[in-house]
Amino acid sequence: MIAFWIAAAGLSAVVAALMLRGAAQASAGVGDDASLAVHRRQLSEIDDLAERGLLADAELKGARAEAGRRLIAAADGQAPWPPANPRLRPLVLVLAAAAPLVALGVYGMIGGMGVPDQPYIKRVAEWRNSDPSRLEPEKIAAVLEQIAVQRPKDPEPLKNLALARMAAGDATGAAQALRRAVIIAPARADLWAGLGETFVAEAQGEIGADARKAFAEALKRAPKNTSARYHLGLARISDGDVQGGLADWKALLADLPADDPRRMGFGHQIAQVQADGGLRPSAAPTGQPAESARDGDVQGMIQGMVAGLAARLEANPDDPDGWVKLVRAYSVLGDTARRDAALASAQARYKDQPKVLAALNQAAQTPSQKTPQNTGQP
Repeated sequence: MIAFWIAAAGLSAVVAALMLRGAAQASAGVGDDASLAVHRRQLSEIDDLAERGLLADAELKGARAEAGRRLIAAADGQAPWPPANPRLRPLVLVLAAAAPLVALGVYGMIGGMGVPDQPYIKRVAEWRNSDPSRLEPEKIAAVLEQIAVQRPKDPEPLKNLALARMAAGDATGAAQALRRAVIIAPARADLWAGLGETFVAEAQGEIGADARKAFAEALKRAPKNTSARYHLGLARISDGDVQGGLADWKALLADLPADDPRRMGFGHQIAQVQADGGLRPSAAPTGQPAESARDGDVQGMIQGMVAGLAARLEANPDDPDGWVKLVRAYSVLGDTARRDAALASAQARYKDQPKVLAALNQAAQTPSQKTPQNTGQP
């Protein structure tokens, strides 16, 4: 901090000195370019030659005119200070002295003098130990990125990282995470399908060459993969092969379980394409994050983080704040059974601590934020 203030003071002093130097030069007329002095000296020499009778009148007029033109041209190329005004010099001096004081005052109002900085790694550690159901997707992504670094041979953190980034609207970052995941586990069809979905979202709904390759890789490993079959059928329809794409979609619809909530919406989409003879502009893929990071997927990711918190408490149960976070997380997720079980365990452990019991009861009353499943697309 001391080094910062020394550097800031030195920089302010240098800027003030430059301002005062310029003001002094403007008052003293020092700002003229050296070339102007050369042209003035040439005019003086011409006059001297004329007085000594060494130049005829015609030559004198031509030489003076030429030297004058050169002087004017040189003067036009300059950007001199305004005409000197002695009253401006005190104003410049006051402004130069006041600038660092004003800067210090502004920093005192909106800055944080004496407040220690918050390293990013420390903040991520705090997010990791906090209630995961209360974290924004960006913070969840930061936590999962740290976990992925700590578990370099496990593709699961990278898969969840991609979901979190998609929920945050970062399709490019999601694709990067899944590229790393398929390198670690190239035999997993779900990772290839997820990678294809991120490519579609990144391309604003267009199923490009990279997406098609990813979906094809998914089908090689799992011929029944729903997402790959849906998107490749959609690609055929987009390319003009409406009948071929519809055939793929109808086969997919037949393979969906009878109680699958997606059947109704998917069947309606097939009927609409069949009636229109192609895709309507509104029926084209939107490329929104919901295509790969559906509500159920994101909620499953958060549930995994909550499960990690529960596992830590099982190994180290003497953590009242952790129990409060766990009860609140179950309440937010709408998991009343686990919430009640965790609450009963914590109340039994901390029955002699009224403050902890009050915090647990308040956490148990947290409203559920559970979102419905997206049923618009396989």
